[in-house]
This record gives sequence, structure tokens and C-alpha cells, in this order.
Amino acid sequence: MSDPKRLHPIAVLLNIIKSVKELVIPFLLVVVIPGKNEGIPGWIQPLVIAIIILLIIGNAFLQWLRFTYRIEEDEFRIESGVFVRKKRYIKFDRIHSIDISEGIIQRIFSLVKLNIETAGGSQADAVLSAISKSDADRINAYISEEKNACNPFRDKDEVADNEFAAKSSSVFKQTLPQLFAMAATSGAVGVFLSGAVAFISQFDEMIPFERIFKDYEDFIEMGTFILTLFALVALLAVYVLATLSMVIKYASFTVIKTDEEIVISRGLLEKRRLTIPIHKIQGIRIMENLIRKPLGLATVYIEYAGGSMEDKESLSIMLFPLIRKKHLQKKILEILPVYETDTEMTPIPKRALSRYVFRKFLYIIPIIGALVWIFRPWGYLSLLLVPLAIFWAYMQYRDAGWSIEGNLLLLSSRFFSKQTLIMQRSRIQSITYKKSWFQNRKELATISASIKSGITSRVGMVADVEEKDCLLIKSWYSPKKAVDSQ
Repeated sequence: MSDPKRLHPIAVLLNIIKSVKELVIPFLLVVVIPGKNEGIPGWIQPLVIAIIILLIIGNAFLQWLRFTYRIEEDEFRIESGVFVRKKRYIKFDRIHSIDISEGIIQRIFSLVKLNIETAGGSQADAVLSAISKSDADRINAYISEEKNACNPFRDKDEVADNEFAAKSSSVFKQTLPQLFAMAATSGAVGVFLSGAVAFISQFDEMIPFERIFKDYEDFIEMGTFILTLFALVALLAVYVLATLSMVIKYASFTVIKTDEEIVISRGLLEKRRLTIPIHKIQGIRIMENLIRKPLGLATVYIEYAGGSMEDKESLSIMLFPLIRKKHLQKKILEILPVYETDTEMTPIPKRALSRYVFRKFLYIIPIIGALVWIFRPWGYLSLLLVPLAIFWAYMQYRDAGWSIEGNLLLLSSRFFSKQTLIMQRSRIQSITYKKSWFQNRKELATISASIKSGITSRVGMVADVEEKDCLLIKSWYSPKKAVDSQ
């Protein structure tokens, strides 16, 4: 693998598509949209667009021609750059994860895209947009073998144990009915709607809203029942589309534990395979939204020191899209045996409930006042927010808690969804203990702990914990930190 290699020629097309998305669409929105081109001769725009297209094609070809990669001296080396030659050398022991994905274009030509990531950053350290599957597998296997061979802490017994683990790898597979249940109970509808609104807002000057709504008065006269029915049908259509998009995205979701890595693969139209070293995992996060929690269902994420801003999904790795809480501990022990999920949480004291209710009222009362003043008498309906705020506060109070289990710290809290963050003591970056004047009167405090996650940190926080419990958590963490980090 020491000889420089180029990407598949289809990478030229991928470079063109990337440039079009980044450059041409913003240009068209500014120049070509009707109403923004007064005073410009008609032949100028086609000429400018033609020149831009030729420049993009030429640049894409030169980028492909000047891009080479190779493996040499325990390093992954990349040379690129059209006018300025760039050389990037990535040490094997600095690599955190290898992500292999197959977009629609790659799948047509039996190719894959390979991302190599070290510490979390704004972008992946190495991106091979079009290489063969065999080359990707060979690079992945070679780097993993070299990293393990260079590990000074591995001994013969450990190698034998890892070989046995590779043969008896633990597998989690999400079934199709479970995927539909996961998609149907997720918040994908809101994301889908916000994405549609954002897209339409970019092209509002091209959509003939006046012609569409010229008979708006007649439409209103159809009556409340017809309008409500129309809105329900539209919402149902969006719900179905959002559910199907989630099912397509996470189809064939599989988790495999081999040797010292976790391999996560998923996708129908775009296939992805992410390889995560177990020693890079910082903690796990269990999420239970308002629908799933009463059904005993949860989603589990891995928090690890990797990912890039270019790929938002790599910053939050889903381990189990949907799993029953009663089965969670068994599956966690198979894949990440150091983590304990079946532990009794210590709740916050009853006197903290009034503080949770008070904080909600601080937000709700001004909103109710404004609605009553502006929309009187219909604004009085906003008083219904009061029992909702009390119920929301009670849910947050009920789900708040903490637990220490050996070297593990568990912090549970809720905003809309319940979050349980499980962290190893040696992975915790900091623990913060603070209290306000109001908390001090009731001998309460707020405890928070942070771990490395992606390019930033993941913070677990529980408000209004017994002050003595906060001191207990702090004393559990501080004396052992120096020992565990060695």
C-alpha cells in the first residue's frame, strides 16, 4: 500500500456535485431569481453560468488528478491541492474511527466513501470519496491490525481473548417492525416540517403565492370542518413521509462487536458502516421521550471522542435505535460490559418540587399575560397552560436523580425527553457543584458532570439535589481521578 493511488474517476462527478451545492445554488438565488436581475442584458447570465460550470468541471478534474493516498511507515498519507500542494500524514495511533458509507452514486459503481477521523474537529481528517469496497476493507483491516500490534499494553492472553471475542461477536439487529415503531415514535415530523419550511423560504420569490391564494376567501368559506380535515390529512401525509424516511435511513441497522471495536452499519439507499474503538467511548446516553417512556422503550447513544462538524450524525452515534428497557442491560453487557443500566436511582428530595414548579411559572406567567392582553377574550384560553406547566414540572422532578455504581456515575434529568447519562469516572472531564441563595435556604444544590463528546462535551446535570449528596458525588470523583487516569 506504499504506492500512491488515486480515487475512482467517478470522484470527478462527486466533486462537481459538491461544488454545485456550495457555490452555484447561492449564486442562482442572488442573480437568477426573477425580480433580482433588472438592468442586466439577457445574454450575460447564460454566459456567466456557462463559465462557472466550466470552471467547476475543470477544478473537479484537477482535484481528482492531484489527489493521491497511500499507507507508509505506520501513517496514512494524503497529498492534494490544485495550486498549493498539501501533504497530510495521519499516525495510526491517532485514528479514532473509520466510517465507510455508500451513497447512491457510489452504489451504482460498487464503490464506497471512507472517512478517517482522529480527535473531533470541524471536518474529517481524511475523506476518500470513491474507492472500491475491497480497498476500503483492506485499509480498515490494515490500520486496525497495526494499531493493535503497536499497543504496548497487549499481551498474549489479551490477544487470545480478543481472537475469541472476534469469533463470538455480539450482534444487535433492529427488526423492520421495531424500525417502524422507532420512526413512528420519534420527533422526525418536527424536523421534516422545519426542513420543508426552510427549503420553501429559500424560493419564496419563485413560488406564485398570490395566484395560489387568490381564492383564499372562497377557501375559508368551505367551513371549519373541511379546513380541519384538510389540515389533518396534510399532517398525516407529513407524518407518513417522515416515518418512511427514518425507516429507509436506519434499515438493516446492525451492531457487531469484534475484537476491540464496535461496527455499526445501517441504511437502505445510503449505506453506512462506522467503526468505533471501544477505548474511545466516553459514556452512553439513554433517551426516553414522552411516547416511548410509558411504553418501556428507549434509544441509546454512544458518546465518544470523535466525529466532525461536516457530518452531524457522527457527533451522536446511535447504538440502539429502539430497545425495551427490560432488555437493555443484557444487550449492554454483551457489547459494553463495563456499563450498568439496572441500578436504583437516588431521587431528589420532595422539597425540590416547589422549585421546579416555580421555575415553570417564571416562564409561563409572562406568556399568559401577553396572550390575554393581545387576544382578549380568546387569550384567556392560555390559562390552560398552567396545569400543563405544573404537569411538566412534576415530570421533570420525578425523573431527576443520580446514582453511583462502582466506577460509574449516572445522572438522570428531563427537559422534554428523559436523559440518563452514564459515565466512567476515568472519562469524566469535570464535575461542577453549585448552589444559589434560594437553594442554600433549602440545603439543595445543582450537580453536573461533563465528558468528551464529538468536538465538544456532553453535560449531564441534575438540579436541586440534596447538598450532602452533591458533596458525596464530588468526593467520589476527586480523590480517584489521578489514580484512574494513570
